[in-house]
Amino acid sequence: MSTVVTTEAPPMRYPKLAQPWIALFLAILAELGIALFVLSVVSVPLIAVWVGIPLLLVVVPAARWFANCHRTILAGFLGERIPRPYKKPPMPGMLMRLRTILTDPQTWRDIIWLLVNAVLGFTLCLLSAVLFLAMLFYLVYPLLVGVTPEGVFTEPFGGLLTVNFWTSFLLMPVALIAFLIWQAAGERLLKANAFLARSLLGPTESAKLAMRVRELAESRAETVDTQAAELRRIERDLHDGAQARLAALSMNLGMAEEMVARDPKQAAALLTEARESASTALSELRDLVRGIHPPVLADRGLDGAVKALAMSCPFKVDVTFDVPGRPPAPVESAAYFAVAECLANTVKYSAATTAWIQITHEDEKLHMIVGDDGVGGAVIRPGGGLYGIERRLAAFDGTLTVVSPSAGPTTVIMELPCESSSLKTTPSSGTA
Repeated sequence: MSTVVTTEAPPMRYPKLAQPWIALFLAILAELGIALFVLSVVSVPLIAVWVGIPLLLVVVPAARWFANCHRTILAGFLGERIPRPYKKPPMPGMLMRLRTILTDPQTWRDIIWLLVNAVLGFTLCLLSAVLFLAMLFYLVYPLLVGVTPEGVFTEPFGGLLTVNFWTSFLLMPVALIAFLIWQAAGERLLKANAFLARSLLGPTESAKLAMRVRELAESRAETVDTQAAELRRIERDLHDGAQARLAALSMNLGMAEEMVARDPKQAAALLTEARESASTALSELRDLVRGIHPPVLADRGLDGAVKALAMSCPFKVDVTFDVPGRPPAPVESAAYFAVAECLANTVKYSAATTAWIQITHEDEKLHMIVGDDGVGGAVIRPGGGLYGIERRLAAFDGTLTVVSPSAGPTTVIMELPCESSSLKTTPSSGTA
């Protein structure tokens, strides 16, 4: 199946034993961020003497890259990605870019975060790492005492306690205490750092609103373009197909009318040709109507229409449908065409022997999963079939996620907002 990932999958959570080393790495990064903080603060007043302009154009992207690295790393502790709410320059040019940087609130929030991260973030991460390292240290403490010269590890706590190889085992309970504290608080400390970072690196409410308005504007523009392209396709199909055949039909009927008296045999042949043209034109019109709104969808609902699609595939397709009613017509149509396009791609590209479709309704959303056991592995191609699905779903604030390793299988996960109150219980919404 030709596949594309258009929506980022949720970040993976870090294994427990990997967290102390990540914490240590974050603590080191926190102190390195002080340099970016100093350069960012110094570059702003230097704008007056023009030195700060190139300095700012270098430091701010570096600070944003530094912040984006933390957004990616800390997402594993939050279980969700931290958005990057940066403004884009409306026009090209160095001065316009500089103006956008200086007027973007997130620029100053990043600078504040650099300082906060160097103090609080460093403390939280280092404390989490030290608890684990203390556990390891006291766990191997007797071994260290036995292999090192006297006085190196035999006088811990500033010489207040003197131990030998055998008495060093008495300090091993400290490892257990450190482990228990780390087990209880280690991950919480890292999560506290992640929440602290999200409060400054994540979008504010006004930024979220602005991002949402921008998404809706882009979605609306794409929907308008898609509808315009669809109208052009319908006009082209009518002009090149049914209209041309109907024009030929009219000419054949006119010629047959003239020849019916003097050459009945030739007139009959023209009538036969006209009848065939009429049948072809009618078939093309039916295909065109199916492309706009399939009759099976109107008559049998999404359940019956999807099962009809499955029956038309050259291999076995299992369908599971569990929706307590019939979605609104626009949502139903979008879901049908999304599933149809997925199956079409499966037939064309996947070399699959079986496929499956699962449609459910949970959490006020219509969930659709289309999978196959084919070869998988593909890249995003703007203008392709699945890109069209993503655009179609985006018009309804829906999402598309595709998981397709190179050896398969492929799983396409689609979601459409659909409130329970909008579902209609009709005879056609049952199992077809």
